[in-house]
Amino acid sequence: MQDSVVVAVAGGVSLRPDVASLIPTDARVLAADAGVAHARALGLHVTAVIGDFDSASSAEVDRAVAAGARIERHPTDKDETDLELTLDAALELEPSSIVVLADAGGRLDHVLSALLLLAAAKYVDVEIDAQIGAAFVHVIRDERALQGRPGDLVSLLALHGLAEGVRTEGLAYPLVGETLEPGSSRGVSNVFVGSDAGVQVERGVVLAVRPGLEAGAAL
Repeated sequence: MQDSVVVAVAGGVSLRPDVASLIPTDARVLAADAGVAHARALGLHVTAVIGDFDSASSAEVDRAVAAGARIERHPTDKDETDLELTLDAALELEPSSIVVLADAGGRLDHVLSALLLLAAAKYVDVEIDAQIGAAFVHVIRDERALQGRPGDLVSLLALHGLAEGVRTEGLAYPLVGETLEPGSSRGVSNVFVGSDAGVQVERGVVLAVRPGLEAGAAL
Protein backbone atom coordinates (compact mmCIF):
# COMPACT_ATOMS: atom_id res chain seq x y z
CA MET A 1 0.00 0.00 0.00
CA GLN A 2 1.53 3.30 -1.07
CA ASP A 3 2.68 5.67 1.66
CA SER A 4 1.31 3.38 4.39
CA VAL A 5 2.88 2.96 7.82
CA VAL A 6 2.94 -0.09 10.08
CA VAL A 7 3.90 0.38 13.72
CA ALA A 8 5.58 -2.47 15.59
CA VAL A 9 5.37 -2.08 19.38
CA ALA A 10 7.90 -4.20 21.25
CA GLY A 11 7.87 -5.37 24.83
CA GLY A 12 10.19 -4.04 27.51
CA VAL A 13 10.03 -1.99 30.65
CA SER A 14 8.45 1.26 29.50
CA LEU A 15 7.97 3.58 26.56
CA ARG A 16 7.86 7.36 26.46
CA PRO A 17 4.22 8.49 26.53
CA ASP A 18 4.82 11.16 23.86
CA VAL A 19 5.58 8.64 21.13
CA ALA A 20 1.90 8.24 20.24
CA SER A 21 1.89 11.79 18.85
CA LEU A 22 4.50 10.73 16.28
CA ILE A 23 2.35 7.96 14.79
CA PRO A 24 0.03 8.63 11.81
CA THR A 25 -3.61 8.21 12.75
CA ASP A 26 -4.15 5.67 9.94
CA ALA A 27 -1.13 3.50 10.80
CA ARG A 28 -1.70 -0.19 11.39
CA VAL A 29 -0.30 -1.36 14.73
CA LEU A 30 1.23 -4.75 15.48
CA ALA A 31 2.27 -5.66 19.02
CA ALA A 32 5.12 -8.03 19.84
CA ASP A 33 3.97 -10.04 22.88
CA ALA A 34 4.05 -7.70 25.92
CA GLY A 35 4.11 -4.78 23.52
CA VAL A 36 0.33 -5.10 23.57
CA ALA A 37 0.29 -3.46 27.02
CA HIS A 38 2.48 -0.59 25.84
CA ALA A 39 0.30 -0.06 22.78
CA ARG A 40 -2.81 0.16 24.95
CA ALA A 41 -1.09 2.61 27.31
CA LEU A 42 -0.27 4.78 24.31
CA GLY A 43 -3.86 4.67 23.09
CA LEU A 44 -3.00 2.74 19.94
CA HIS A 45 -5.52 0.34 18.38
CA VAL A 46 -3.75 -3.00 17.83
CA THR A 47 -4.42 -4.97 14.66
CA ALA A 48 -2.52 -8.09 15.73
CA VAL A 49 -0.56 -9.43 18.69
CA ILE A 50 2.34 -11.66 17.72
CA GLY A 51 4.71 -13.82 19.76
CA ASP A 52 5.04 -16.76 22.11
CA PHE A 53 3.10 -14.92 24.86
CA ASP A 54 5.60 -15.66 27.59
CA SER A 55 5.43 -12.07 28.85
CA ALA A 56 2.06 -10.60 27.84
CA SER A 57 -0.61 -10.99 30.50
CA SER A 58 -3.72 -12.95 29.59
CA ALA A 59 -5.80 -9.92 30.61
CA GLU A 60 -4.01 -7.67 28.14
CA VAL A 61 -4.38 -10.24 25.37
CA ASP A 62 -8.09 -10.64 26.15
CA ARG A 63 -8.56 -6.86 25.97
CA ALA A 64 -6.87 -6.75 22.59
CA VAL A 65 -8.99 -9.61 21.25
CA ALA A 66 -12.17 -7.94 22.53
CA ALA A 67 -11.13 -4.80 20.64
CA GLY A 68 -10.73 -6.78 17.40
CA ALA A 69 -7.05 -7.77 17.42
CA ARG A 70 -5.89 -10.94 15.73
CA ILE A 71 -3.64 -13.32 17.70
CA GLU A 72 -0.62 -14.95 16.04
CA ARG A 73 0.83 -17.43 18.51
CA HIS A 74 4.29 -19.00 18.13
CA PRO A 75 6.03 -21.69 20.22
CA THR A 76 8.35 -20.60 23.00
CA ASP A 77 11.17 -22.63 21.46
CA LYS A 78 11.67 -20.73 18.22
CA ASP A 79 14.48 -19.31 16.10
CA GLU A 80 13.24 -15.69 15.98
CA THR A 81 12.54 -13.08 18.61
CA ASP A 82 9.01 -11.78 18.98
CA LEU A 83 10.15 -8.50 17.42
CA GLU A 84 11.50 -10.25 14.32
CA LEU A 85 8.26 -12.18 13.92
CA THR A 86 6.35 -8.91 14.23
CA LEU A 87 8.54 -7.14 11.67
CA ASP A 88 8.07 -10.05 9.28
CA ALA A 89 4.30 -9.78 9.75
CA ALA A 90 4.53 -6.04 9.13
CA LEU A 91 6.44 -6.68 5.91
CA GLU A 92 3.62 -8.91 4.65
CA LEU A 93 1.31 -5.86 4.81
CA GLU A 94 3.50 -4.20 2.16
CA PRO A 95 3.89 -0.83 3.89
CA SER A 96 6.06 1.98 2.62
CA SER A 97 7.58 2.32 6.09
CA ILE A 98 7.75 0.57 9.45
CA VAL A 99 8.11 2.41 12.75
CA VAL A 100 9.37 0.40 15.71
CA LEU A 101 8.68 1.48 19.30
CA ALA A 102 10.89 -0.22 21.86
CA ASP A 103 12.45 0.22 25.26
CA ALA A 104 16.19 0.76 25.70
CA GLY A 105 16.10 -0.81 29.16
CA GLY A 106 16.03 -4.49 30.01
CA ARG A 107 18.39 -6.99 28.43
CA LEU A 108 21.36 -5.61 26.52
CA ASP A 109 21.40 -8.59 24.15
CA HIS A 110 17.81 -7.83 23.15
CA VAL A 111 18.67 -4.19 22.40
CA LEU A 112 21.72 -5.15 20.33
CA SER A 113 19.85 -7.82 18.40
CA ALA A 114 17.02 -5.37 17.70
CA LEU A 115 19.42 -2.78 16.23
CA LEU A 116 21.04 -5.39 14.00
CA LEU A 117 17.61 -6.68 13.00
CA LEU A 118 16.41 -3.27 11.81
CA ALA A 119 19.12 -3.23 9.15
CA ALA A 120 18.63 -6.83 8.00
CA ALA A 121 18.67 -7.39 4.23
CA LYS A 122 15.14 -8.81 4.15
CA TYR A 123 13.78 -5.35 4.98
CA VAL A 124 15.67 -3.64 2.17
CA ASP A 125 12.50 -2.55 0.33
CA VAL A 126 10.87 -0.75 3.26
CA GLU A 127 11.93 2.39 5.12
CA ILE A 128 12.51 1.64 8.81
CA ASP A 129 12.64 4.08 11.71
CA ALA A 130 12.59 3.32 15.41
CA GLN A 131 12.30 4.99 18.75
CA ILE A 132 14.31 2.99 21.25
CA GLY A 133 14.05 4.59 24.65
CA ALA A 134 14.95 8.25 24.23
CA ALA A 135 16.79 7.69 20.94
CA PHE A 136 15.54 7.84 17.37
CA VAL A 137 17.08 5.37 14.91
CA HIS A 138 16.93 5.50 11.11
CA VAL A 139 18.03 2.79 8.68
CA ILE A 140 19.73 4.40 5.69
CA ARG A 141 20.19 2.73 2.34
CA ASP A 142 20.81 4.93 -0.69
CA GLU A 143 19.80 8.25 0.93
CA ARG A 144 17.66 9.73 3.67
CA ALA A 145 16.75 13.22 4.82
CA LEU A 146 16.90 13.75 8.58
CA GLN A 147 15.26 16.47 10.64
CA GLY A 148 16.62 17.80 13.90
CA ARG A 149 17.73 21.00 15.55
CA PRO A 150 21.05 22.83 15.56
CA GLY A 151 23.32 21.05 18.00
CA ASP A 152 21.48 17.71 17.93
CA LEU A 153 23.81 14.71 17.95
CA VAL A 154 23.66 11.96 15.35
CA SER A 155 25.92 8.93 15.01
CA LEU A 156 26.32 7.03 11.74
CA LEU A 157 27.14 3.36 12.20
CA ALA A 158 27.81 0.79 9.48
CA LEU A 159 26.05 -2.54 9.96
CA HIS A 160 26.39 -5.94 8.25
CA GLY A 161 29.49 -4.95 6.28
CA LEU A 162 31.18 -1.89 4.84
CA ALA A 163 29.15 1.23 4.13
CA GLU A 164 30.87 2.77 1.14
CA GLY A 165 30.60 6.18 -0.48
CA VAL A 166 29.02 7.81 2.57
CA ARG A 167 28.27 11.49 2.08
CA THR A 168 26.59 13.91 4.45
CA GLU A 169 25.06 17.36 4.23
CA GLY A 170 24.07 19.65 7.07
CA LEU A 171 26.38 18.07 9.65
CA ALA A 172 29.29 19.76 11.37
CA TYR A 173 31.78 17.02 10.46
CA PRO A 174 31.08 16.14 6.83
CA LEU A 175 31.74 12.77 5.29
CA VAL A 176 32.66 13.01 1.62
CA GLY A 177 32.52 9.66 -0.13
CA GLU A 178 34.02 7.85 2.85
CA THR A 179 33.87 4.21 3.92
CA LEU A 180 32.52 3.35 7.36
CA GLU A 181 33.47 -0.02 8.81
CA PRO A 182 31.42 -2.03 11.32
CA GLY A 183 33.04 -1.64 14.72
CA SER A 184 34.61 1.73 13.87
CA SER A 185 33.72 4.88 15.81
CA ARG A 186 34.42 7.09 12.78
CA GLY A 187 30.81 8.22 12.44
CA VAL A 188 30.01 8.71 16.13
CA SER A 189 28.79 12.03 17.58
CA ASN A 190 28.28 14.19 14.54
CA VAL A 191 26.21 17.35 15.00
CA PHE A 192 23.31 19.00 13.17
CA VAL A 193 24.27 22.45 11.86
CA GLY A 194 20.66 23.42 11.11
CA SER A 195 17.31 21.67 11.16
CA ASP A 196 17.91 19.48 8.10
CA ALA A 197 20.61 16.98 7.22
CA GLY A 198 21.12 14.41 4.50
CA VAL A 199 22.99 11.11 4.34
CA GLN A 200 23.83 9.21 1.15
CA VAL A 201 25.24 5.69 0.98
CA GLU A 202 26.48 4.24 -2.32
CA ARG A 203 26.80 0.66 -1.03
CA GLY A 204 25.84 -0.93 2.26
CA VAL A 205 23.64 0.18 5.12
CA VAL A 206 24.06 2.81 7.83
CA LEU A 207 22.21 3.18 11.10
CA ALA A 208 21.70 6.83 12.06
CA VAL A 209 21.20 7.12 15.82
CA ARG A 210 19.97 10.35 17.37
CA PRO A 211 20.26 9.93 21.16
CA GLY A 212 18.27 11.65 23.87
CA LEU A 213 15.92 13.85 21.88
CA GLU A 214 13.27 15.80 23.69
CA ALA A 215 9.58 14.97 23.53
CA GLY A 216 7.85 15.92 20.32
CA ALA A 217 10.82 15.76 17.96
CA ALA A 218 9.88 14.37 14.55
CA LEU A 219 11.03 11.04 13.20
